[in-house]
Amino acid sequence: MDVSFLGGPKPQRGVGIVAPFDFALDRELWRWVPDDVSLHLTRTPFVPVEVSLDLARLVSEHETLREGVRALTAVAPEVVAYACTSGSFVGGTAGERAMTAAMAQSGEVPSLTTSGALLAALEEIGAHRIAVVTPYTKSVTDSLEEYLAEGGMSVTGRSYLGLTCHIWKVSYREVVDMARQAAVDAPDALFISCTNLPTYDVIPQLEAELRMPVLSANQVTMWAALKSIGKEAVGPYQALLDPVARSGPAAMAPAPPPEPRAAEPPSTEPEAALTGAGTEPGDPLDTAHDPAHPAQSEEWGPQPPA
Repeated sequence: MDVSFLGGPKPQRGVGIVAPFDFALDRELWRWVPDDVSLHLTRTPFVPVEVSLDLARLVSEHETLREGVRALTAVAPEVVAYACTSGSFVGGTAGERAMTAAMAQSGEVPSLTTSGALLAALEEIGAHRIAVVTPYTKSVTDSLEEYLAEGGMSVTGRSYLGLTCHIWKVSYREVVDMARQAAVDAPDALFISCTNLPTYDVIPQLEAELRMPVLSANQVTMWAALKSIGKEAVGPYQALLDPVARSGPAAMAPAPPPEPRAAEPPSTEPEAALTGAGTEPGDPLDTAHDPAHPAQSEEWGPQPPA
């Protein structure tokens, strides 16, 4: 059968990903990727250490990162991202810059890290006061807060699970519960840390509930990597990615209440006041077309489907 009319596969742009050995969310990364981009993933060597500051340091050693980048050069990606939050913030902002430089030098290709992408994304949306959600222990969460402080951010609230393994098994419900606990004191944005924590579907729901931009580790990694090659990440109703959903943190804030209407003078004809009222005492009020009713308000922009 002649299939010459098909014209061959669609040309692809390449994004390389170096992930920790225990990374389990390959499919989630692909959900942010447009059809004409391919991801090429490799992993760091296994080490028998639980999730901790020690593990973060081991998986982000410069030679480990260089080997990961070299493994990807055969397929010629246009950019390489190190998809690990703790591994890229454990050395502070100076350590993150050194990792990026080591990767770029090894593969002679533009490189970035999750934590570097986080600061770029916070700058993109104009956020400085951040609520933080992590699956980590207290010591690793403290290290993230220190990194954000170095980057000029302040943490207004935080919530963490204290996990040392199997982070990819955390449910969306647990992520939502932590977000509600952390999002206090009116932060500019919420950040959900760890590339091994699933977040794609929960981001728009949390933004609709909390009325603030919500960023996640995998989201900012893919946003920054794709942006570096002139592509846009796919994320409907995600404020970082969808212009309809966001023009800055202020656009996500609740609208001010409507001004009270001036009182109308009482009718001098009691019978006329009741004529055509349309309801009997006790009938439910029809709010379907009331512009002040929350279901009809458009002050926060389009809402995601339930």
